Amino acid sequence: MFLIKATLRTIFFYFYVVILYRIMGKREVAELGIVDLIVSILIANIVAISIENLDHNILESVVPILLLGILEVGLAYINVKNKKIREFLCGKPSLIIINGKINHREMIKQRYNLDDLLLELRSHEIKSINEVEYAVLEANGKLSIFKYKTKKNDFPMPLIMDGHIVSDSLKYLNKDHSWINQIMVNKHIDLDNVFYAYYNKNTIHFILRKDLLL
Repeated sequence: MFLIKATLRTIFFYFYVVILYRIMGKREVAELGIVDLIVSILIANIVAISIENLDHNILESVVPILLLGILEVGLAYINVKNKKIREFLCGKPSLIIINGKINHREMIKQRYNLDDLLLELRSHEIKSINEVEYAVLEANGKLSIFKYKTKKNDFPMPLIMDGHIVSDSLKYLNKDHSWINQIMVNKHIDLDNVFYAYYNKNTIHFILRKDLLL
């Protein structure tokens, strides 16, 4: 009896949530905003509690889920009508790269580190930061990338990231720390002031903290 009741309740909530999500016009998970994600988590938790506690009246879960659906549709309507409320609830896009320069201030504000940025660039088959004219961190967490029309470099080898020398890259190039340190001495560059440096076509390119948009 317990198994039959649990099965029937699971099937009911499956179709109930599917219909509700169709009404709400849900997008793919990767495109969900903050409000959408919160509603999805709450609905999932309510359904899980209802299935686990079969002695509870099913309406104790149906009504809250319906209210969440109505709230979601209402907020979606308000978001369309009011830009300020939309930005408050869902956030707004942030420029991470502007005219080929890293917007370090915005990266700190969004808690978006250099590793995240490089990972996204590689996932878009972009070899170097200076192939990118603009990069926008969307409200849903995706990075939209706009490249220069002409690619400028081959694959770059990162040598310094956030003031730290990348030892693996030096080993790959058959170089040591003294080599990169001597180059910085010759250029009058302090390691702590280097945000990012990479090796490409026998040249080391430095992006200093002073060059970032702060």
